[in-house]
Amino acid sequence: MKNDLPVSLAGLSGPAGFLRSSEPLSLSPVPAPATSLLEEAADLLVVHLDFAAALDRCERGCESLASDPDCESSAEVKCSLCIVGIQALAEMNRWREVLSWVLQYYQVPERLPPKILELCILLYSTVKEPHVMLEVDSYWLRDLTNQSLPSYGTLMELHLLHVLLPLGQFVEAEELVQGCDAFNKEQQLEALRTINERRCQWVQQEETQSVPEEQPATAREKLLGSVSRKLLTILTVLRRALGSMSSHFCSSPYKKTLLAALIVCLVVVRLDPAAPTSLPFLYRLVQLCHQAWVAVFSPLYRPPVQD
Repeated sequence: MKNDLPVSLAGLSGPAGFLRSSEPLSLSPVPAPATSLLEEAADLLVVHLDFAAALDRCERGCESLASDPDCESSAEVKCSLCIVGIQALAEMNRWREVLSWVLQYYQVPERLPPKILELCILLYSTVKEPHVMLEVDSYWLRDLTNQSLPSYGTLMELHLLHVLLPLGQFVEAEELVQGCDAFNKEQQLEALRTINERRCQWVQQEETQSVPEEQPATAREKLLGSVSRKLLTILTVLRRALGSMSSHFCSSPYKKTLLAALIVCLVVVRLDPAAPTSLPFLYRLVQLCHQAWVAVFSPLYRPPVQD
């Protein structure tokens, strides 16, 4: 399945790209252990492809910066460490842990750096799990401090294209665009046009998927209707046949024939109906006639007894 394959974020462009070992680190003075761990993690990730070791260096680096979280230079190093850690988790097919792993260092979604939030949106969109970022994005976008950031409009657009629209939340997308001050009039019109196009595509896909589901149901109904009609026809013919047989058996000629056969039988075997020795034979003959009668007319049809 697509979600069980290792996810590589190396092709993602933009400010959220991870650090490479060959790129110089333009950072302000920070604690030496954190900087060295960042360089070592980037080297393990890109050159040695040792993702577990790279993740370990990132975690150790973030823990070393916990004593001074508000320092600007420390925040930059921490963000870079998290970006490398996200890439390492994705390469090890542990992308489901990315969001919880990042939040353990930033506690709340509102404090996530724009670079990390962008990377998470693209990651979960790539693995077709955009719903994971729905609540996190909402918290981040509603924060007043984040709304003043230069990258707010970019993240708003990413949230719109990679989270809301794939989930079919078109009404929420329209409300978000109309109430967004980061978009100018032209950008709002373009975003609303994109929403309408995606809504039409969504409706067409639902209609296309519903047609194959209706066809088997119609075929089953036709088959059941055909079987029912055939069964009804067979039962009607059988009822008519049994009725004809009943009329034939109960008719006077048939009774006369049975009486004549009985008389002939008595004459041939020379039995006296009044003699005690003939009673077992007559009793057995009556039983055979009764069994034949029951076998023919029971339980489907039993004609009324005629005197």
